[in-house]
Amino acid sequence: MEPISDCLIVGGGPAGLTAAIYLARFRLSTVLVDAGKSRAAVIPCTRNHAGFPDGIAGSELLDRMRRQAVIAGAELHGDTVLELEVSDTGLIARTDAGSFRARTVLLATGVTNRSPEMAPDLHAAALAAGRLRYCPVCDGFEVTDLPVAVVGSGARGVKEALFLRSYTQSVTLISNDPTHALTDAEREDLIAGGISVLDGPARDFQLEADGLSLSTANGRRVFASIYPALGSDIQSDLARALGARVTDDGCVKVDAHQRTSLTGLYAAGDVVIGLDQISHAMGEAGVAATSIRNDLALIAPLRR
Repeated sequence: MEPISDCLIVGGGPAGLTAAIYLARFRLSTVLVDAGKSRAAVIPCTRNHAGFPDGIAGSELLDRMRRQAVIAGAELHGDTVLELEVSDTGLIARTDAGSFRARTVLLATGVTNRSPEMAPDLHAAALAAGRLRYCPVCDGFEVTDLPVAVVGSGARGVKEALFLRSYTQSVTLISNDPTHALTDAEREDLIAGGISVLDGPARDFQLEADGLSLSTANGRRVFASIYPALGSDIQSDLARALGARVTDDGCVKVDAHQRTSLTGLYAAGDVVIGLDQISHAMGEAGVAATSIRNDLALIAPLRR
């Protein structure tokens, strides 16, 4: 039978790795299983993370956190958790390579961005060049006074365009879905903000020397950066399959201590409703790890 760890963490992004560092330093046996799909890994450079005034690549940040987790004593595995099931000793995680048993499980599975229709290699190149961006909260400052476009429809697209307007006077909303036509109120808000509107769909993206170009119903345009506002898919399938409560959007519901509705199951980071930021995910992970430590201490004495 597999050994039973104190906590199994599913997901190796900033939330999962922060929790691994905390839990291992609490002297709890900690196993982290990561499928290698953290959104942080594709950030070319974030200057929004405190302590890195010159910025840091998402991949480097994760590498540093992985090293720190291993030094603290956490055990890291590259694998995909396919399902969770309740056992008499806690929870069992089934993966492609086998299974893991744990007294508690922390879900840090995050979300997946919905991307525009682009070839994968072009998508990767545009991200690396800072021509395609997904988070105006993270990097709106980087496009100050530059021409930017938001690809999206309805309230989500309007909200993101208005948010970016505080950084630059040149914002264009490309209304990508004709089934979500702008309301009169939304059009008035855009006009008041000096935001242009082009009819979609956005297609035929190409990297240019001065930005990223695309074709619309109104012709071809080039922008310094383009922000897709197409939403995201919350990776909460494992929680839902177990019967944990989720929001209408699919985010895992937690209490103030990151506990889900199921005993022994916790969640932190972007899979939980909140601000999708590295710092926020790390903060939730610290709370979750401390809750796990204290909850386990009530069940059995901690090791010395």
